[in-house]
This record gives sequence, structure tokens and C-alpha cells, in this order.
Amino acid sequence: MTTMPPVATDIEQLLGHYELLLLDAYGVLLDKQGPLPGARELIVRLNGEQRPYYILTNSASRLPENFAAELQAMGLPVPQERLITSGTLLAHHFAAHHLSGKPCLVLGPENSAEYVRRAGGVVMETCAEAEVVVLADQAGFPLLEGINCVLNLILRRLDQGKPIELLLCNPDLIYPVTQNEFGITAGALAQMLEAILRERYPGKAHHFIALGKPHRPMFAAALDAHPDKRALMIGDQLATDILGANRYGIDSVLVMSGVARQVSSPLATPDYLLATLETHT
Repeated sequence: MTTMPPVATDIEQLLGHYELLLLDAYGVLLDKQGPLPGARELIVRLNGEQRPYYILTNSASRLPENFAAELQAMGLPVPQERLITSGTLLAHHFAAHHLSGKPCLVLGPENSAEYVRRAGGVVMETCAEAEVVVLADQAGFPLLEGINCVLNLILRRLDQGKPIELLLCNPDLIYPVTQNEFGITAGALAQMLEAILRERYPGKAHHFIALGKPHRPMFAAALDAHPDKRALMIGDQLATDILGANRYGIDSVLVMSGVARQVSSPLATPDYLLATLETHT
């Protein structure tokens, strides 16, 4: 992690210095109202220059092909192969931990359940007995009933001495709805459940395994394909985008168009600050 204060810069300087761009989606390229300033122009330019880039999003509520179509309808022509979502990371985790064929309880919309099916899991009906819990998204289910269902499943299995695998696709706590409005995410729900488990089982390490940023799997999925390229992470959240880049050993830039209201934290400091993706500052 850098020990120097972040340096204000602009997108032109960054494009001249880095060969591989990793970009967060919400808060960097778009919010719920549509593309953010400069996002369309940047994606069109990257495509035209055939410069390698990836959109790294902790969202697991849309399949890559659906998300790409939505982005293109907004005027953001991101090819499907440039999207790495936290849901796509489930396949590797299921294979590595021998979870294929296991009954899974999924919190999220239908696309989240399809991610689990593609990874090899057997998606169960709500509140059915399961050996794997996948907390994919905060939407697509009745919130209170869904959380209570997951909580009671976890407690029941742990009290019976049965194993339970807890997976979290999106570690974010909040996401930007508009420039001044925010919503909670699956990461906030996971922290609530973990607090209950700590109180009920003191001294026991019952926690969700997080797949998205700031954890290694998402960065490895992008960087392993371009090991010789100088990479830069462009994000709007210190605790996920910037911390993940710091941990992985790549440079990072914090865009002030999303969640961030501070330019650094005790755990994460970006190398650069960017007011906007627009070419002028």
C-alpha cells in the first residue's frame, strides 16, 4: 500500500501511463440513473484502441450477458467478455471446494440462482434444508423473511453439529443509487448475520467467505490473463476497490463520483484521485 498522499490526476494522464484498466461499475461508470460523466466516451475509446480492460463488479444480481445488454442499451458498449462479476467467481470456488451437487439456499434474484446452477450447485426452494448458503444480493426476495430463513438454517445446522458453507458474493456495505442517495447491499446483511453468530457461538469462527472485492479472486480473474501489463484499478470505494488493489499490489485511483467521502483510510490509500472520468478536469 502506498504511504504517500494520493495525487490528483485526470484520465488522460492515466491512459498514458497504464496498459490495463480495471474499473468498478456502480459509482464509476454508472448509477441507477444511468452513465456517469465521461463513462461513455472512455468505453468507446478503450474499445477503439483495443486496449485491454475489465469491469470488476461485486454485483451478482445479473448474468454477464444480461448486464452487458443493459450497459449497451445505456450507451456503454461493454462486451460481455470484459465483465467480471462476483457471481462468475462461484464456479471456481465450487470446483475448488467440492461443492458441486450440494443443495444451496440462494438469496438474490433469479440471475443469482442461475449463477449457482452454472457453478454446479442445486438451488433449493426458499427455507429448504441446504448445505450451502449463497448470499448473492439484497434484492429479489422478501428481505425480513429471507434473512430469518437463512439465520434459522444456519443456527439449526450448527446446533446439530452439521457443516454449513457460507458464501458472500458482494462484500460492499452500500452502493450509490444517485449522487446523494445510497442503498444497503448483501455485505451489510452478511455482517448482521455474522454478529449474531459471534454472540451465539463465542470463540467460534463462523463467517461468510467473500468472493468479490477487496478479496483476491476477482483481481486474479482479471490480472492472470495479462500478467505483463501495468494495471490500474479505478474505483469509488476505499474498503473494496482501493483496499483490493493495495492488497494485490497494483496502483489505484479513487473516483469521487460514487460512495467515497474520504480520500484515504487507515487500511486503504489510493495512489491517485480523479474527480471525473471526463477528459477535462
